[in-house]
Formats: sequence, structure tokens, C-alpha cells
Amino acid sequence: MTMIQGRLVVVRGAGDLATGVILRLARAGFRVVALETRNPSAIRRTVSFSEAMYDGSACVEGLWARRFDALPERWSPGDPVAVLEDPRGDLLARVRPAALVDAIIAKRNLGTTLDMAPVVVALGPGFTAGVDAHAVVETNRGHDLGRVLLSGAAEPDTGVPGLIAGHGSERVIHAPRAGRVEALCEIGDTVAAGDPVLAIGGEAVPSAIGGVVRGLIRPGFEARAGLKVADVDPRCVRAHCHSVSDKARSIAGGVLEALLMLGSP
Repeated sequence: MTMIQGRLVVVRGAGDLATGVILRLARAGFRVVALETRNPSAIRRTVSFSEAMYDGSACVEGLWARRFDALPERWSPGDPVAVLEDPRGDLLARVRPAALVDAIIAKRNLGTTLDMAPVVVALGPGFTAGVDAHAVVETNRGHDLGRVLLSGAAEPDTGVPGLIAGHGSERVIHAPRAGRVEALCEIGDTVAAGDPVLAIGGEAVPSAIGGVVRGLIRPGFEARAGLKVADVDPRCVRAHCHSVSDKARSIAGGVLEALLMLGSP
């Protein structure tokens, strides 16, 4: 057994970027536990372990996650990742992990502090290394994506999605009003510009561009106005809907680097 195998890492969040981190850490030999809300709002549901909160289990790139009501007492390499309902991180009062990763991607700090674990790593805007976490990993697309910061803050949230095949904000669909979501297509479906992707409160919401529906919030979700509810990928590669993104892999590499750099016994 190496110095990292079996060491417990708690990850706050289990959306698509957090899932990329969980995959990388689990494959590197860490024992990973994810903390989620009762009703997650991930849109890239086919690559998000947060779906275990609804379905009891989820599988991404061959790795399984299961919802548990409490942390399993025993663990062996190859066991499913445990996903627990614990948005505040109450588990940390009972379990001392080797590291904590804040992967909520809320663009602000929702309560993570330096004393939560010997090594605390946070992703993206809202965190300053040395203040909120021991290390911060850059999440904005561009030259510094995945960079580990040991001082200073991540780049501020631009509010503008990164470009994919020349498309930015127009590839993301936000709820025009509050209401219950009804899916009018499925993840992996191809749509043209103007085609309805979902309805909210009975109002159809179209795609601004043509492409493959890569993300779609869970049908029945009660969306608030302005919430990100769908994502259309103009590259039209259906297989991308079922694999971790390049962005998630880059961020995950930064997290692993930070843990190996700061967490050696």
C-alpha cells in the first residue's frame, strides 16, 4: 500500500466537475466520500455522481457511486464512492479526513474553512489560498485552467461560459421563469436552433443553437428564474455526453497535484 492509498478525502459536491475530481482521486487510490444536497441541480447528469441522490446509485466511466445514509464503516479499493446528504459538512465533526475538497462550484464560499481538514483545496472563484483553503485550483477556461494556487485568489467569475466551437453564452439555457421542469428531449438528442429543449411552468424553452443536448436538468425539478437548466454542445459528438469533460479532467489534475504536494505524511 502506498502513502496515498486508502486515505480519506471528503469532496463537497458531486456535480460534473466534482465528479471529474472524484474519478481522478479514486483511480489514484484515495477513499473518496462526496457530500451533496437532497435535490442536486446538476445538468450534466450522465457524468454526475450527484444523480445517486435520486436513483440510489450512479456510474461514470466505469466507477460506481452509491447513496448512503451514513459513512460505511468498512472500505476496500474498488468499493463504490459513498454519496451522503450533508450540504453543511456535518460529517467532518465525526470523521477526520486527510483532505477536504470544496467542489460545489457556487462561485462563492459556502462555509469551507482551513480547519476542516489537514489539507483543504477549493475550486474556483470565491476562494483565496491561505485564507479559505490551503490551495485553490483555477476553474476558468484559458491558459491557467487547472493551475494550483498556494497564495492569492482564483480569477473572478466572468458570468460568461467558455467558448466551445465558437459558442459561449448561447450554448447554455437558463430558466426564463420559476417553475417545474418538463423535459422535451433527452441528453444525447440532436436539436436545431429554435427547437424546444424543455418546458418550465408550461413555457417551452428553445435552444439558441444547433447541437447535441449535453446537459439537461432533472425532469420535475423546481427551477428558479435564471437557473442554468440545459447545455447544447455545438460539436455534435454524442459520446461527449457520457464522458468527463476536458475542463473537469484539467481541474481534477490540479486537485491531485495539490493533495500530493501538501498532503505527504
